[in-house]
Amino acid sequence: MNSLKSLFVLIVLCTGLVNAQIPEGKKVISSLYVYDLASRTSQLVLREHRHFEAPNWTLDGQYFLINSNGTLEKVSIDGSQKEMLPTASVNRANNDHGFSFDGTTLFISSADPSIKEHTSFIYQVNAQGGIPKLITPKTPSYWHGVSPNGKEIVYCAERNGNFDVYKMNLRKGKEIRLTTAEGLDDGPEYAPDGSYIYINSFRTGSMQVWRMKPDGSRAEQMTFDSYSNWFPHINPDGTTAVIISYVEDQGQSHPFGRMVKLRLLDLKTKKLQDLTPAFYGGQGTINVNSWNPTGTKFAYVRYELEAIN
Repeated sequence: MNSLKSLFVLIVLCTGLVNAQIPEGKKVISSLYVYDLASRTSQLVLREHRHFEAPNWTLDGQYFLINSNGTLEKVSIDGSQKEMLPTASVNRANNDHGFSFDGTTLFISSADPSIKEHTSFIYQVNAQGGIPKLITPKTPSYWHGVSPNGKEIVYCAERNGNFDVYKMNLRKGKEIRLTTAEGLDDGPEYAPDGSYIYINSFRTGSMQVWRMKPDGSRAEQMTFDSYSNWFPHINPDGTTAVIISYVEDQGQSHPFGRMVKLRLLDLKTKKLQDLTPAFYGGQGTINVNSWNPTGTKFAYVRYELEAIN
């Protein structure tokens, strides 16, 4: 980034620390929705007077995983039951978390409370919880994707003042830089067949969706409009991706509390179609992959503000 100020802003936005962005005298209402591709409608699952973020959908289709106040919570599909996922001392989770393709492993991005400066490390744990294993010794690192064979992760990390996309072999533990373009590269996610890694990038001066080969080569732009386009999440069938689009240009930031819409990107034709009208959302709405196992539905979060009594 070009200044310490912009670097700090990016750090705040990537971690989901939205308190500074909430107007004085207001608090957040969060609503978890499921979008159905067949009916093109959204169904409310859970609405609570608190802030939660970034739903994942488990491979068995039984529950969602969200983060709130540093902890991970399981929410039943109908929103009727909630329980905390045990992760021992890893309890400063941000909204960059998700499962392996086979559903057995969970990856968590979390701060280390023993370090005063801002941190985000990546951990690995059994999908049902347990004692997480540290994967990335360097910080800040934000998990976004895993290879279909479960051997590599891809993530956004700040190294020497630049935010880029990295990958790491989980057995070897070596960090490999995949992007070197000017501007932020973020949100890496593997295609289900492993053929591409999809990202969002500011390399052209606006935030757009791109894809590249798993070694970082053959970068190809996928969106071209005036929206700020973030976080391509690939359908399990590999044909489309849902993205979040800020109606107004946000530069290299993805803030909370802006007008956004969710859109479907055809990965062959690059055509886009609106799925939702514009709503109040942004950071926390759909940071990580939230498709159901069959690729017919996905989860997301809308926000509202209410006055503090």
